[in-house]
Amino acid sequence: MPRRRALPLWTLLVPLQLALVPSPLAGCLLSPCLEVIPNTTFRCTELNTSGVPAGVPNTTQNLDLSFSNLKSLRSNYFSSVPELQLLDLSRCHIHTIEDNAFKDLHRLSTLILTANSFHYLGTAAFYGLAALKKLVLVETNITSVTDLPIGHLHTLQELNLGHNSITSLKLPKYFTNLTSLRHLSFFSNKITYISKGDLDALREGNRLNLTLVLSLNNIKSIEPGSFAKIHLGELVLRSSFENFSVMHTSLQGLAGLQVKRLIAGEFRNNYRLSDFQRGLLSGLCQVQMQEFVLICFKKFESNTDTLFDCIGNVSTIRLVNLGLEEISEVPVSSQVKQLECKNCDFEEVPALKLSHFKELRVLRITKSTSLRNFRQKFRDLSKLEVVDLSENRLAFSGCCSHLFRNCSNLKHLNLSFNADIRLTGDFADIKNLLYLDLQHTKLFGPGSYPVFLFLQELIYLDISYTKTHVKSQCTFCGLNSLQVLKMSGNSFENNRLTNNFKNLTHLHTLDISSCMLVQVNQNTFDALSELKELNISNNKLLTLDPGVYQPLQALRVLDFSNNQLTVLLDSALETLPDSLVLLDISQNLFDCSCAHLNFLKWVKEKQELLQNKELMICHMPADMKNVSLSSFDLSSCHLSASKVAVTVVMLLSAVVLLLLIYNYYVQLYYSLVLLSGCKHSAERGNTYDAFVIHSSKDQEWVIKELVEPLEGGTPPFHLCLSCRDFLPGVPIVTNIIEEGFLSSRNVIAVISTNFLESKWCSFEFDIAQSWQLVEGKAGIIMIVLEEVNKALLRQRLGLSRYLRRNTYLEWKNKEMSKHIFLRQLTGVLIEGKDWNNEKEKLK
Repeated sequence: MPRRRALPLWTLLVPLQLALVPSPLAGCLLSPCLEVIPNTTFRCTELNTSGVPAGVPNTTQNLDLSFSNLKSLRSNYFSSVPELQLLDLSRCHIHTIEDNAFKDLHRLSTLILTANSFHYLGTAAFYGLAALKKLVLVETNITSVTDLPIGHLHTLQELNLGHNSITSLKLPKYFTNLTSLRHLSFFSNKITYISKGDLDALREGNRLNLTLVLSLNNIKSIEPGSFAKIHLGELVLRSSFENFSVMHTSLQGLAGLQVKRLIAGEFRNNYRLSDFQRGLLSGLCQVQMQEFVLICFKKFESNTDTLFDCIGNVSTIRLVNLGLEEISEVPVSSQVKQLECKNCDFEEVPALKLSHFKELRVLRITKSTSLRNFRQKFRDLSKLEVVDLSENRLAFSGCCSHLFRNCSNLKHLNLSFNADIRLTGDFADIKNLLYLDLQHTKLFGPGSYPVFLFLQELIYLDISYTKTHVKSQCTFCGLNSLQVLKMSGNSFENNRLTNNFKNLTHLHTLDISSCMLVQVNQNTFDALSELKELNISNNKLLTLDPGVYQPLQALRVLDFSNNQLTVLLDSALETLPDSLVLLDISQNLFDCSCAHLNFLKWVKEKQELLQNKELMICHMPADMKNVSLSSFDLSSCHLSASKVAVTVVMLLSAVVLLLLIYNYYVQLYYSLVLLSGCKHSAERGNTYDAFVIHSSKDQEWVIKELVEPLEGGTPPFHLCLSCRDFLPGVPIVTNIIEEGFLSSRNVIAVISTNFLESKWCSFEFDIAQSWQLVEGKAGIIMIVLEEVNKALLRQRLGLSRYLRRNTYLEWKNKEMSKHIFLRQLTGVLIEGKDWNNEKEKLK
């Protein structure tokens, strides 16, 4: 068996240090609770504790102890947290609650005891809960409500007893004391029979707002009279009957019930009855109800002729998640005022049958994925006010007047989130329409011609994301009463707003976001003096032109976010309407340069006006990118005296440097060419024996005394002369370096008075010295003519110093002197001459 390794010393020291040395870190490590909201809300889950954790203060209002191991709640268990309003004890393995366990919780309004298997509840287990409104006893092993000690909870509004083993709906007499009860749930219990007298406790007092949930019980029988003279707000019977026969007879047992809403049917994931059969709802003929909801039946086949038989007098009918493909019969005397069909299987709008509901005021057919056609016409529904056909897949043309013949009272028409609709412009039969919603449905017609001319009373129009392209300036003609226009996600001709809203003088809200706008022309908003809210976000606008927005003096909300705005100029800031209370200019391309200091100051001052300030980020300059405008340091734009001095010095230095560069640009250029040329000088070879530096005024002497005797003598020498050998069209400096120095073995400098007076000669001599250093040449052959001005020579310090340190030739105009001069010069030039190269040339 492997031996256990000894624990390192440091692992033993850490707990000791945490125990002896208090610290914030120690507190975090030792505390079993998460502080969700400081001092008021704590989550202390999965603890093995026998009481409220020590770290929970007495100011706590919400405490979650779920999944802990509490087991038994003793008297005064929660006395340390008297301010509790919500206590969650779900799955805490509680089997015993002793008397007065919650004694001091006078403010507790919600107590959750889900999934605890109770073995013992003291008769005073819930004493002291004077303000309790919600008690959750789901999955707590309760088999009967008779001995449940809650009769004193007069403030209780919701009692959830779901998922237990309760077999009887017999309500004890103490329920008459629970006069505030609004929700009583027996969801998923084991109630099989409901007998007369079981609900007597509900007959006393006003129970008009009580919801009774009996879903997911296996009810086999409801004795007639069990619900007689019972008044409920809502009765829920979903998946409560095992077959058609049981449901049919049980519904008859509801006779005498008065209820605001009755919900019957199945759950999607728990079908007991899938096929609706003829006469199934006949038992409801003796039930008075205002609203009936039938939910989750898969099949109807042709059994719809009795669907409305016993619910024809109901004011509101909701049919949800039904496999209903058609409507067969509608009672002639139907009193239905509101009908909703949600997620049914209609393939076509059943307008002909629905037209028999003469009292119909509201019709909704929504979320039906198979609903594609609208060919039938609604007729003579003079009381119809609202038609909602949204979230289907309708595709039809000829909208809309002929589809609603003699429906002159229609006020709301919702055709949003469908496939595509062609508007003809004919709204003559529904010209009193107030609200028209067509968003997210592809439209044909709007934008090209005025399809809304007849809608003089319309106050709300939504054509957002309908692929409408506004070409005509009369697109909205006729909408003289319009107050709200939403058309985001569409487009305008040339991506510009022109005079498109000229007749909308009563408009209060305009949404033109995400319309790819690049420009808003002058006078666009001139007629909108009553506009209060403008959303022009998510476009490509560069400026907020004060001249464009100045007429909007009633504007309260302006959303200009996510455009390409860099700054609000002073003129725009001055003309913003005084009525403005919300302004959103976030997600723009802000320029935070100090040149816009006024705008940056304005942002600091208008924090209450600006929305989404955290999204107002600098886009430029680069060093300020992603900096929040709200946190921008305005002092960085004020230069100190030291910064000004440094800036001035730097500017002066730059000016001096530029002057030096200007004066010595030739030398700089020469240096670059020389350094680059030296790298390749070995490959060029020695084209010339010597490069002659001389003044152009001494050219005659150079030709006669140097060129002729040297190039015509034996051996012959090849000299480089600027007047003869430099390449045309090439800069002089380049010729001097590449054709002169880099192509020659030697340099001959002819020093004369003219040489001393020439700047070019001085420049070439300076280059010669550099060439001598870089190339490692032996020296420069200096020839001093006899008539040189000695005083002028002494002024040229560099040249004079060079002559003193180096041997030079002196030329005199005498035959003997000339002979000696030529012999000495020839001897110097012969050194290093490549005779093999000369032979090759002679061949």
